[in-house]
Amino acid sequence: MDDIILTNNQSEKLIIENIRCFALDMDGTIYLGEQWIDGAKDFLKRIEDSGRSYVFLTNNSSKNSAVYVEKLHRMGWETEEDKIITSGQATIYYLKQHYQGKKVFLLGNPLLYEEFEQAGIVLEDTVPDVVVTAFDTSLDYKKMCKVCDFVREGLPYLATHPDYNCPTETGFIPDVGAIHAFIHASAFRYPDRIIGKPNSDIVDYMVERTGVAKAQTAMVGDRLYTDIAAGKNNGLTSILVLSGEATLEDVGKSKVIPDLIYKSVRDMIPLL
Repeated sequence: MDDIILTNNQSEKLIIENIRCFALDMDGTIYLGEQWIDGAKDFLKRIEDSGRSYVFLTNNSSKNSAVYVEKLHRMGWETEEDKIITSGQATIYYLKQHYQGKKVFLLGNPLLYEEFEQAGIVLEDTVPDVVVTAFDTSLDYKKMCKVCDFVREGLPYLATHPDYNCPTETGFIPDVGAIHAFIHASAFRYPDRIIGKPNSDIVDYMVERTGVAKAQTAMVGDRLYTDIAAGKNNGLTSILVLSGEATLEDVGKSKVIPDLIYKSVRDMIPLL
């Protein structure tokens, strides 16, 4: 781990100075549940004051952008929907590029249903052309039987993201990766394509939205296999914060090594 920068030295400063846009994970990076990570609001303000930009880039597809804006407002931070980029949005973008006009069976929350329909995606529960799985906190056994049937039939099978668990202020809850394991146990297939971090589809969608080059964008997050891998796989600076899932012990065992590591986003404020 000698190549990992842990203290405020000149090398760190040069890396951070090059960044024009920070792509920020949310759960475990900016907040846990309804609680801010210590210093996160000051970090966001410092980004703005320094003339840089940020977007919230989350794999959590259980909510739409309006819900995130409302949540941040409730927590005392004003932002707009154009600052929110979700794996659900990136999946909509992918469907329009590759499955235009196809009927989609969506395993997801009512809020995600609404976002898909507003974007013109045709949702179908009986005879779909494509299956999409998301982080569905309204999941029940009837839904699980139906999605397994469609996957077992061999329909194209997409997923919004790969996360196994979602961090909360009281611990972890099963995320869509756990749902994929259930489906695989019954239908013997994993998703054909996963849109969210660490994969390129969500990063390409983000770059189109921000207009900032990958070389000047930093991916900041708490997970090695999604956030940090997204940076390393796609030409972004990768910054791990230890305020969520990953620990230094995890880094020592990982093949995915971040460019920078901090206890929380608060530790980056002096460098901005």
